[in-house]
Amino acid sequence: MDIKDMARPLDGEGVSAFLRSLPAKPLLLGLGEARHFVGELGELRNEIFRHLVEQEGYRSFAIESDCLMGLVVDDHITTGAGTLDDVMERGFSHNFGTSPANRELVRWMRAYNEEHDEQLRFFGFDGPLEYWAASPRQALTALHDLLNGPLPCTRETLETLLGPDERWANEAAAMDPSQSIGQSAEAQRLRLIADDLVALLDTQMPRLGAQDRERAALYGRTATGLLRYHHWMADASPARWTRLSALRDAMMAANLRAVAGRGPALVFAHNLHLQRNKSLMPLGDQMLEWWSAGAITEAYLGDRYAFLASALGTVGDDTPSPDTVEGVLSALPWEHSLIDARRLAEAVTKPVPRVSHDFRYFPLDPAQLDMVDGVVFLKQAIRLD
Repeated sequence: MDIKDMARPLDGEGVSAFLRSLPAKPLLLGLGEARHFVGELGELRNEIFRHLVEQEGYRSFAIESDCLMGLVVDDHITTGAGTLDDVMERGFSHNFGTSPANRELVRWMRAYNEEHDEQLRFFGFDGPLEYWAASPRQALTALHDLLNGPLPCTRETLETLLGPDERWANEAAAMDPSQSIGQSAEAQRLRLIADDLVALLDTQMPRLGAQDRERAALYGRTATGLLRYHHWMADASPARWTRLSALRDAMMAANLRAVAGRGPALVFAHNLHLQRNKSLMPLGDQMLEWWSAGAITEAYLGDRYAFLASALGTVGDDTPSPDTVEGVLSALPWEHSLIDARRLAEAVTKPVPRVSHDFRYFPLDPAQLDMVDGVVFLKQAIRLD
């Protein structure tokens, strides 16, 4: 079978044709990154999102960035609050605010909203964490402030229990459980308070406006998720890293389900978070294994979740061998291609897994192609930030 028979140029028409080939219209269309900070992929993502908005009725964009910081971006594109420079600095985690493609996306979404009544929305869907985690202060206090009594504690008690943020955001606790305060008496009481606040929110949903409902639910998910993550950061058992990795992806998946409730959205994150199969990561003499956010999301949404994995041909000066999947795809005549992944899995027999010289690039796993709906392939990536 000719590889061109299962591929098409990556453009608006190709994206629409891909959507029509799916068994159902997705509520979430995941576009994965094989490597963060690839300039060409960010630009292609922006073109795809513009097409989805203008031709397919998409109104939301979600990115692998701090869900609370994302509120700064959403406020800007919906109300014009803040300057673009300030929003890029305060509205993204993981250094994603430095990406020219992300800046252009935010600028375009704001300009679109100024000219249309039906507004675009922006969401971060990662938790406020990396391997360590932020203080739950913002989420807990914001949720507390949105609710009426009888509250489980006063604002002053909440602040006292939280203490200085530096105690929570101690990066050394990522590698040393003894430096985590996640199982302290204060943290355990805060977990109970957070649970009571979330339960109280359910009883008060009717009195809140639409935006307050959405944000209160986000604050509740984030507060309970962060306190749970901190609790297991203090765990010294061999299961610690598996549990922490799984908890992060579970927090992502919960935020994605909330985004899906608003209708079709484009989701942009690393392939490893959006994939349907289990994630595997070696750590010392352990092999960590947990379900990714994409796998959890599909368990809830079924065929209303679709996943496009990205792959790169030449990365800098690293060219794939012809017997790898990326090497086969490099023979396509287009610089940017969209490939039917399941047909590709049937056609490419016994490919050699690629070993990339760029440790930040994660090649396609040939054994998992049948778990992907499509592959977005860039023949070469030159602008690596």
